[in-house]
Amino acid sequence: MAGTIEVLVPGGQANPGPPLGPELGPTPVDVQAVVQEINDQTEAFDGTEVPVTVDYEDDGSFEIDVGVPPTAALIKDEAGFETGSGEPQEDFVADLSVDQVKTIAEQKHPDLLAYDTKNAAKEVVGTCASMGVTIEGDDAREFKEKVDSGEYDDVLAEA
Repeated sequence: MAGTIEVLVPGGQANPGPPLGPELGPTPVDVQAVVQEINDQTEAFDGTEVPVTVDYEDDGSFEIDVGVPPTAALIKDEAGFETGSGEPQEDFVADLSVDQVKTIAEQKHPDLLAYDTKNAAKEVVGTCASMGVTIEGDDAREFKEKVDSGEYDDVLAEA
């Protein structure tokens, strides 16, 4: 009866109720243990919807694989707004600091094609451009040029 369950849960706030509880109820796993493990692994995403896959075996053992929310969701969560701009080149909805961009890049890095934090940050900045989000007061394209020129190398260096 081994199987897989895929759900979206708020980071660090999963509970035995829907959508997780009804899916796990008929399985041999300890629901509370699964919920605790999911919360431990997703606490960095604090409330942002996170894709989670739970693989379980007949003996009650389980393995959890936590995905990464979409870049746009991470940006909205970090900057504190609901929707992007309808005119992202003229109407800006939020401004991020370079440290916030770095945080998002580090969270998203496993799912990106980038080899390092600097290039992951440039991918995040690309999403900012399409959402109407500025970085350090600059248009995302201007900020990317500054990153390319090395202006933020000290901040975006690998930890």
